[in-house]
Amino acid sequence: MKQVALLIETSNAYARGLLHGFVSYIRERGPWSLYLAEHGRGDRPPSWLTDWKGDGIVARIETPAMANALKSLKIPIVDVSAARLIPRLPWFETDDAAVSQLAFHHLYERGFRRFAYCGEPAFNWSNWRCDHFVEAVAAKKLSCFVYKPTRHFTRDDAAQAEDIAQWLKTLPKPIGVMACYDYRGQQVLDACRQHAISVPDDVAVIGVDNDELLCELSHPPLSSVIPNQHRTGYEAAALLDQMMAGLKAENETHLIAPLGVVTRQSSDTLAIEDHHVGLAVRYIRENACKGINVQDVLRAVPQARRLLESRFKKILGRTPHEEILRVQLDRVKSLLSQTELSLSDIAEKCGFAHVEYLSVVFKKKLGLPPSQYRSRSSSFARFTKSPLAPPRK
Repeated sequence: MKQVALLIETSNAYARGLLHGFVSYIRERGPWSLYLAEHGRGDRPPSWLTDWKGDGIVARIETPAMANALKSLKIPIVDVSAARLIPRLPWFETDDAAVSQLAFHHLYERGFRRFAYCGEPAFNWSNWRCDHFVEAVAAKKLSCFVYKPTRHFTRDDAAQAEDIAQWLKTLPKPIGVMACYDYRGQQVLDACRQHAISVPDDVAVIGVDNDELLCELSHPPLSSVIPNQHRTGYEAAALLDQMMAGLKAENETHLIAPLGVVTRQSSDTLAIEDHHVGLAVRYIRENACKGINVQDVLRAVPQARRLLESRFKKILGRTPHEEILRVQLDRVKSLLSQTELSLSDIAEKCGFAHVEYLSVVFKKKLGLPPSQYRSRSSSFARFTKSPLAPPRK
């Protein structure tokens, strides 16, 4: 029986998701004998590691001490940390470009045209997400404000909320804010509450990781991008299995796409100054999956069709019909990636009268059929054998 050590903390939702993915692989392909001790982020290497005679390791290598302890080992190791402290090791990480794109479009589609990013400069993944978020904003010829701490704060330093609050007070409103992860998102919401900044009308906030407990305990509940950490853990275990069988996998980079966005109260708003367009968009988003058409929208928000279409194009860049389809297809994508419902059931739940029409529209808009999208969203990892560029600061 293969002996495998998991040097992954159990203290946060993302890491626990990795472990669940690892367990899923073992259930399918095992059994393995596992070594998993209670482990916190940044902890020193366990004392037993030096003399351990196992077959392989999956680790979140987040400190120089952990990196030094693993460098001398002559067994297969897979890294699942963005710190990238041992570049020769194969490496799995969330696709930060896709994460930032999802967060940006979530805010943009709610009518926001001012944006900000609140990150944690000490972490590579936060800096990468910042770069990609700024790029997504710039692609729309808009500008993005970036939070820069006035001094070093420890994770639990209450003064950071005040530092964030002072930054938020300088920003134009309304504004959409991407937080680098859910904990930072909670801090942004705390700062808004302490200084009577309206959420989500003046400041809408979206985090990353979808830590359900943290998100629901935030006030108001925090919207969040859903990473596919289960798939990340599963794929990392699969590669380790191959490496223990003799595969050479140095310098490989595997980026796992996120699953989507969970919308909660922190961003559940429409920053659209045109009252009629705002009402029409809200009606569409609440009813698109009931099979409505443009005539239904006009009955709910009475006005000339040509006028409504003109206003939609000017403000959102698309027609009411295109907005209905966009909302429907977003729901289709979510059900394809997160459920095992049949395509006919999905068509019914998303307001398509015929599954054939859903398939035609889906392929036309996304460039691939629903079945292929489902396969990719549940198991797709972008893959390259070239080493990463140096971390961006």
